[in-house]
Amino acid sequence: METADHGRVVCQLAGRLKQGPVESDLAAVGDRVTITIHPDGSGTIETVAERERVFSRARPAPTFRKTATDKEQVWVANPDQIVFVMATREPEPSLRKLDRFLVVAERNEIPAIICINKIDLVSFAKAEETFQIYADIGYSLIFVSAKDGDGLDELRQCLHNKLTVLAGSSGVGKSSLLNALEPGLGLRVKAVSEATTKGMHTTRHVELFALEGGGYLVDTPGIRSLALFDMEHGELDAYFREIAPLVADCQFSDCSHTHEEKCAVLRALADGRISRQRYDSYLRLREEHESLHKSAY
Repeated sequence: METADHGRVVCQLAGRLKQGPVESDLAAVGDRVTITIHPDGSGTIETVAERERVFSRARPAPTFRKTATDKEQVWVANPDQIVFVMATREPEPSLRKLDRFLVVAERNEIPAIICINKIDLVSFAKAEETFQIYADIGYSLIFVSAKDGDGLDELRQCLHNKLTVLAGSSGVGKSSLLNALEPGLGLRVKAVSEATTKGMHTTRHVELFALEGGGYLVDTPGIRSLALFDMEHGELDAYFREIAPLVADCQFSDCSHTHEEKCAVLRALADGRISRQRYDSYLRLREEHESLHKSAY
């Protein structure tokens, strides 16, 4: 627990907070709490303030990776924004994975920023072309090079005095980017990640890292599945920015946007207002989430 007057304090939850049924993590990184500090320097969390928003998913079942429970797993409470780090090459950008995590951000009402690293490996025109579909639907893009330093000032300004969730696949240069932003930060994040990831079934942890210029960064562990908490697969269209405004114009209120006549989404796809790549991501996520939902019951 980080406090203004006592620094970091190791705390436990008060017993009364654990009473009754629990559908979500009682306390998570980013929560605002009140604590009692004991003579030995330890503390007890007495209250947890209501969360403004959360970065969460349905908690995976303990034995099968592709199933989910009806419990919520909260990675970060009260984030101001989430930055998804992608690479232009090495590895090739997985836009389908990016679409997956943008849905998570939209579902949890967290402003999302796409940070494109390694722009030194391709032409800027090529990088813009690859990610233009996201700019077209209103996402903020920041093009950076951890190697050359391009775009780092813009990224620093974006992180200033905010609680930012950082997410990115292995190999996108996240550690190098963090070290370029603040010397040693990437190494600190990597050390925590290695210390808290021991084996395939070990609980993954997140941790706050204070930025020298003000603000906090939250590094997230690998996220293996999408299962969104308390959501039906039929709601997925609400979390694709370009699809959501069209839903009301479909003939059927429960339109799946896959085959129905007089579907506004399919019309938009046909005339180019929706990209084929984003639509394919919608179809894939709908299938996956429907399967996850069925497996939970």
